[in-house]
Amino acid sequence: MKLTAFGVSHPGRVRSNNEDALLWDLPAGLFIVADGMGGHQAGEVASRMAVETVRNFLEASRHDRDLTWPFGFDPSISLNGNRLVTAVRLANRKIYQAGEQQPDLAGIGTTVVVALIENGTLTFCGVGDSRLYVLAGGALAQLTHDDSWVATVLAREPGFDETQLAQHPMRHVLTNVVGARDDTEVEIGERALASGDMLLLCSDGLYGGLDDASLQLLMATPGKLEEITERLVQTSLERNGSDNITAVTIKAE
Repeated sequence: MKLTAFGVSHPGRVRSNNEDALLWDLPAGLFIVADGMGGHQAGEVASRMAVETVRNFLEASRHDRDLTWPFGFDPSISLNGNRLVTAVRLANRKIYQAGEQQPDLAGIGTTVVVALIENGTLTFCGVGDSRLYVLAGGALAQLTHDDSWVATVLAREPGFDETQLAQHPMRHVLTNVVGARDDTEVEIGERALASGDMLLLCSDGLYGGLDDASLQLLMATPGKLEEITERLVQTSLERNGSDNITAVTIKAE
């Protein structure tokens, strides 16, 4: 299976700095988006640290099947699932320790969404509210679950009026981020990819300006992957643009 990918990150129309980080590495089949938070420019530190730590562990474990698993090995999930869980938990530990040891980094954290593709199988995880979507057969689906107050309310009360939640003062509160605690839970998902499938990893700055119908329409519009990705970011900028905006798209053929 051949993969193509492209990524764009924009600070948005309000903020002067960009606390998002992204990675697309086609030879490794690795794709990451992280949205950092914390004190003055510390969010940038957290998101970069997450991307680098996840990438480094996945690279180190790519060919070394005898490596030590610092958090143990879960036989209920695949090898790549274990690699991904370990990589994100290592990033969590590194960011948490940095916040504990350096006063200027106190309280830092980051969301992260990671996709790892090998032999036509997608292994993925998300912590926080950065998301992974798939466009398959013309239909869009969100593969990750948001770790947010809003998602928790909707899970408990599916019929709750979402327009009320959109104005609630706690609507932006996250229930889990990388680096907030000394350890974090990482839920793994896997699915087979088919030719023609398109994936989108993005920070909340992107989908904050685009509903699912708009995302589906923009992703399904014919064009080069670079054009589609740029169009996603530009349209989100035009409709909102109050946050950093990051998108990584992947096409399987």
